[in-house]
Amino acid sequence: MTHFSFKEEVLRTFQRTNDYVVWQPRIEHWYNVNRVRDILPPKYARWSLLDIYRHLGASVRYYYGEGSDISSPKTYLVFEYEAGKGVKEIREGEVIHVYFHSPRGELYGKKGLGEWGCSWHYLEHPVKKIEDLDILEDIVTHTHYRFDHEFYQGACAALDDLGAIQFYWERSPFQRLFLQYAGIDNTITLMYEHPERLREYLKKAEEAEDELFEVLTNCPVQILNFGENIDGRFDSPRIYNEYLLPYYRKRVDMLHRAGKFCHIHMDGALKPLLPYLRDAGFDGIEGATPLPQGDVSLEELKEAMGDMILLDGIPMLFFLPEYPVEDLLVYTEKVLDLFAPHLILGISDEISPPGDIERVGMVAEFVKTWNQKRKGGGSSIQ
Repeated sequence: MTHFSFKEEVLRTFQRTNDYVVWQPRIEHWYNVNRVRDILPPKYARWSLLDIYRHLGASVRYYYGEGSDISSPKTYLVFEYEAGKGVKEIREGEVIHVYFHSPRGELYGKKGLGEWGCSWHYLEHPVKKIEDLDILEDIVTHTHYRFDHEFYQGACAALDDLGAIQFYWERSPFQRLFLQYAGIDNTITLMYEHPERLREYLKKAEEAEDELFEVLTNCPVQILNFGENIDGRFDSPRIYNEYLLPYYRKRVDMLHRAGKFCHIHMDGALKPLLPYLRDAGFDGIEGATPLPQGDVSLEELKEAMGDMILLDGIPMLFFLPEYPVEDLLVYTEKVLDLFAPHLILGISDEISPPGDIERVGMVAEFVKTWNQKRKGGGSSIQ
């Protein structure tokens, strides 16, 4: 009997040679929060994260070690700053103070930890006025990168056949300004009141990333994710086409020429952006959230994506205990029928802490049966 490998099937999906749909949910946040709260189901109380994945029959997409906060990982890439320039974080209780310092001055931001300390969000953005761009520019244009081969080797050994190593890094210069450095309101103010200075900053920040993408093109990882968190309610068609699409085209082409595959995380409202999903050349879209949780139907998403690979597809809501299991399985079959073989099935975009983890195992069994019946036709719902 041929040995089955999630790792090989994930790679074959991107190579367009797969004959098996991989079930690849993301259960890290569920695990981290419930472990901190000491309310993991009794049988999992002493299990590692990877042990639970194996038991549930599911593949791993991202691995940054056991029980770590993966909301902003930098473990495969090491960020290094030149002398006198950089970013320093100091935690005080549930608040993280962030100091951006350079010879031009200092910026201050503040992060708040989410419930149970397993995630964070900005409470105060460091860029508050146009002059702050000078300081930020001095830092981002003097940041250097290297690939952490030791961490990579350890992750490969830990994952084995559970999945192909993938990772994401800092967002694109505009999206990073939008969501982290300046916030949505301040960035839009810059767009309208200081458009030339904004374009100048973005140009310099993008040029400074040439070193980063040289590292990415030469690293051993074959599948890379642009962890952008695109939401059409904020990233309007105008913003997407003017500030993001040219950047994506350039970087995707660079990665493709190096033999890499890449996908983008788009987990917000998507209806305004449906006409543009294929324009950047990404191999796939991760996290796209359809109805009843998102704002697009599965059929609309499929028509817009064409033969792009969908990573995920099942709204998180169906894993909450109040939703009937039958509805979950019916929806799962619909996603499989619409998107296979260009599909790595998952939860859009991950199971929440109150979710029923046993449903992850149910879907694993369902997908296994669906794969077996695929050539013979018929429904997988019993």
